[in-house]
Amino acid sequence: MIFSKKLLGIVLIVICIGVVGYFLVIKKSSEASESISSEDPETQEEAVTDSPLPVKMDMVKKGDLIMLLRSPGEAVTNMKVTMHAEVAGTIDEIHVNESQHVKSGDILIKLDDRKYQWELERSEADRLRVLSELLLDKQFSTNESTDNSLNSDALSDAREAFEKAEDLFQKGLISREELEKASRDYEFALIQSGEKKEEVRDAAKNLTQTEVSVKNARLNLEKTEIKAPFSGIITDIKVSPHENVSAGQEIFTLVNISNIRIKAKVLESEVGRIKVGREARLKFSAYPDEIFKGRVSAVSPVVNPEEKTCSVLIDMANPEEKIKPGMHAEVEIIAEIYKDRLMVPQDAVLDRGGRKLVFAVEEGWAKWKYVTLGLENEEYAEILEGITEGEQVIVDGHYTLAHDARVQITN
Repeated sequence: MIFSKKLLGIVLIVICIGVVGYFLVIKKSSEASESISSEDPETQEEAVTDSPLPVKMDMVKKGDLIMLLRSPGEAVTNMKVTMHAEVAGTIDEIHVNESQHVKSGDILIKLDDRKYQWELERSEADRLRVLSELLLDKQFSTNESTDNSLNSDALSDAREAFEKAEDLFQKGLISREELEKASRDYEFALIQSGEKKEEVRDAAKNLTQTEVSVKNARLNLEKTEIKAPFSGIITDIKVSPHENVSAGQEIFTLVNISNIRIKAKVLESEVGRIKVGREARLKFSAYPDEIFKGRVSAVSPVVNPEEKTCSVLIDMANPEEKIKPGMHAEVEIIAEIYKDRLMVPQDAVLDRGGRKLVFAVEEGWAKWKYVTLGLENEEYAEILEGITEGEQVIVDGHYTLAHDARVQITN
């Protein structure tokens, strides 16, 4: 009982101490608040005012205001060929690999050429035989034409001599060489008399035919070496060494991508603004931070009736071969250029109460100025009135800025 009374006394003492401490803390807080509130409000305003706001600026200037047309596009190449074997044969050698760069005239594939070499040699032999016969006929004709001893009886004498030689040969009294000599003499006499003009023409015709045969045989022999028609990259090889190929069989594809063409689709209503030679800016998803440049090379004269679009071709250099055929492109084509316009960046223009304004910077103070705008693109707006060339305008940090606020230029 005594212990319970002592414990109750201790608890009461602790509660009293806590209450006293609480009131002391409240009093000190109140005094501190009064001390702060008693400070000069002008001093507070001065503290705020003395802290300039950081902003970025640009200059009002004159320049060309460029209006762009945007369109999707696709990269293609106008230098692509599927190579075929022009003659049948067995592949001896393949000198290229997939994706290998080659130069114009390089031998890419070699076929077994022995068959075509034999055909050329045979055609050459036929040509030489016909040529020698023709030259011999002409030589005899020339000799006989200068021989004044030849008279009207010469043809008759030559015929009789030939017939006699045939009779003697059949009887075994003369050799074949003697018979052939009599035959040639008789044939030359016929040529001289004009009775074998047709035969001479035929001989000349045969020479022409054999010369054509030689040229064809030589061409077929050359076709056993498959060469690159232009510099490019080998792709899609479809044959193997020692494989038999037929004439016309596809063997590989050669493509040149050092220059790329972009096919863009422009709306029918906008195509009249496109001019050949105008610059185009190109963006590809594979290179999001790069802008490539090309020029309009052609505008299709035909409009797609379903899409109501017109094809526009843009050529661009691709020396590093970054852009591959089939890549999607976002195309910006310069449609119109307005010369010598007073402009500010679009980032400088704000809308306050339905009116356009910019913040100009004058001796470290922000001054808003209402402006009248003219033509605009995504980057710049034309200024018709409200601000003059050479003034500085804020382009960043001005969205919550007040008139006559102190600013500090950070760029």
